Amino acid sequence: MSERKIGPWARLGLDFGPLLAFFLVNAKWGIMAGTAVLMASVTLSIAVSFALERKVAVLPIVTLIMVLIFGGLTLALDDELFIKMKPTIVNGIAATTLFGGLLFGRALLQPLLGAAMPPMTEEGWRILTFRWACYFLFLALLNEAVWRNFSTDFWVSFKVFGNLPLTIAFAVAQLPLMRRHHRQET
Repeated sequence: MSERKIGPWARLGLDFGPLLAFFLVNAKWGIMAGTAVLMASVTLSIAVSFALERKVAVLPIVTLIMVLIFGGLTLALDDELFIKMKPTIVNGIAATTLFGGLLFGRALLQPLLGAAMPPMTEEGWRILTFRWACYFLFLALLNEAVWRNFSTDFWVSFKVFGNLPLTIAFAVAQLPLMRRHHRQET
């Protein structure tokens, strides 16, 4: 079966719809209901992605597993601590994986994103991997600071409306590096 692609707006809806649903349900019914909706909507999003594209990337699967584990703990133990720690742990794992790859001489962003990115030199991939590893570490530490020092509602709002603009700004800030290390296909 041939590989199918979905449009950018559909992709945006599938990727960020669950977060928006989490925010809206949390605002009306609280963190436990929001967590249940997050678990269901991430599962549905991945199922729809698979139905449309006949494949799912590794990162959404990891996200689904983490949402189900930490969301499940949150609901089973009636303790919001677990859902608040999930971003710290996921971003910490991402940072550790990328830093570890670099330590062993591998820019692990290249096999993860290479097909979706313009071709770059090995040095460009190493620099980009290092920067993303640092960014994931920053997000992990930022999540810790926010959930420990602010209300649950503030944390949810920041998770939805703070992380996304920060990540977009960070990604856009990488464009000069990607241009500088662009490699022509042979």
